[in-house]
Amino acid sequence: MKRFVILVVTFFLLFFLLRGIPTQAQTTSATDNHTASEEAEGKVIWEKLQAKQLECKNLTNDNFEVLGEYFMGQMAGSSHEVMNNMMVRMMGEEGEKQMHIAMGKRNSGCGGGFMPMMGSGWGNLMGGWGGFGILGWLSMLLFWVLLILSVIALIRYFGSPKKSSDKDKSPLDILKERYARGEISKKEFEEMKKDLR
Repeated sequence: MKRFVILVVTFFLLFFLLRGIPTQAQTTSATDNHTASEEAEGKVIWEKLQAKQLECKNLTNDNFEVLGEYFMGQMAGSSHEVMNNMMVRMMGEEGEKQMHIAMGKRNSGCGGGFMPMMGSGWGNLMGGWGGFGILGWLSMLLFWVLLILSVIALIRYFGSPKKSSDKDKSPLDILKERYARGEISKKEFEEMKKDLR
């Protein structure tokens, strides 16, 4: 029974994990090096800011967006394009743009930059909060509950030594254990030992 439960939990974990991994088509949808050119443009603006050739008050949202692309590229490295695609799926193109603007403002020291929520408002059950509505939250909650339960099950299954049950022990072994734990006195032990023989 334990093996069956572990197998089912493992199946569900793999299902949820693989469902969240983007396909090759999703990760290479923008092959025009748009992200790389925005990163390069953001780097130029960042260098001008550091050299005091530009001031924060003179920057536009478009400048902050490419700054955000540059900073995100520095953090994410080669995964930047994949992360951009995931943000577009979660928040839409406008949400992704706003996220980059906020990152540009924060990381350049030009302002707080409000980080947008996923989507626009509460929405409906299926698609509210940028496709992460109530059903999305319930799915995520179910995923984490299953993950935690599977970890607990694996720890219990592999971590604890197999205890032999009282069925595998002779009556004399059980009597010895009771005496060792102090449940019975030496006199009681000897009497019961005689009775067993």
